[in-house]
Amino acid sequence: MPQALIDLEVRLLMEAIYTRYNHDFREYSGASQKRRVLHAVQQLGCESISDLQGRVLRDPLTFAQLLEILTVPFTEMFREPEFFLALRQQVMPVLHTYPSLKIWVAGCASGEEVYSLAILLHEEQLLERSIIYATDINPAALERARQGIFPLADLQLYTRNYQAAGGTNGFSDYYTAAYGAARFDRELSRRVTFADHSLATDHVFSETQLICCRNVLIYFNRSLQDRAIGLFAQSLCHRGFLGLGSKESLDFSAHGVAFEPVAQRERLFRKR
Repeated sequence: MPQALIDLEVRLLMEAIYTRYNHDFREYSGASQKRRVLHAVQQLGCESISDLQGRVLRDPLTFAQLLEILTVPFTEMFREPEFFLALRQQVMPVLHTYPSLKIWVAGCASGEEVYSLAILLHEEQLLERSIIYATDINPAALERARQGIFPLADLQLYTRNYQAAGGTNGFSDYYTAAYGAARFDRELSRRVTFADHSLATDHVFSETQLICCRNVLIYFNRSLQDRAIGLFAQSLCHRGFLGLGSKESLDFSAHGVAFEPVAQRERLFRKR
């Protein structure tokens, strides 16, 4: 099939999803989106993208399956440990000066980043005075995040990441292992509010001192990246902090001037 026709079918699918379910993928990165849609066609046993569109429109269960494919990114606990080390060394001392904290993890997926941040806050004696808003557009991913259960096979990598991020305890202190899975301590999620929120369509819901939105913007086109960064600038208090992924930047955003680098290589910024 010609690429132009595939591109058209993908655009029509995204318009259909927005009209039927009010989930807006219309400004997501074209190449990544196309790969995921073609993967969904194969995984869901469809003959074409048009066939997938028809099934999605008629069947909410098919849409839920497609949502999983479109939204679940690669993630791990303490991913890019140098970011968490910079957070520990350069941001946590400032957060200690606030009597209470509101923190937003945008695009939290299945929760690895949320639990990493909760562990860091716990070790800095900040978790008890924090509220963490963990948001995503995928209800199935949010439910997995609420459960705090991760494959035991991943814990060796997570332990190495934690240690490289400056962890001060034994990582195994934070979870109980059984039946091939690790359940993380419920105390870590007691201060977390998991909620549906779309960076494409929703608005600011709280003033925050720290926002982490890491390895999410890479899936957006330039316009949607700019919208998201604008939301972060609106949400952050004066001199609040923003953390992005290692391949993400503020350089091309109209809202980039609202921030200054704290640790440029680690993608930590502070609102001016």
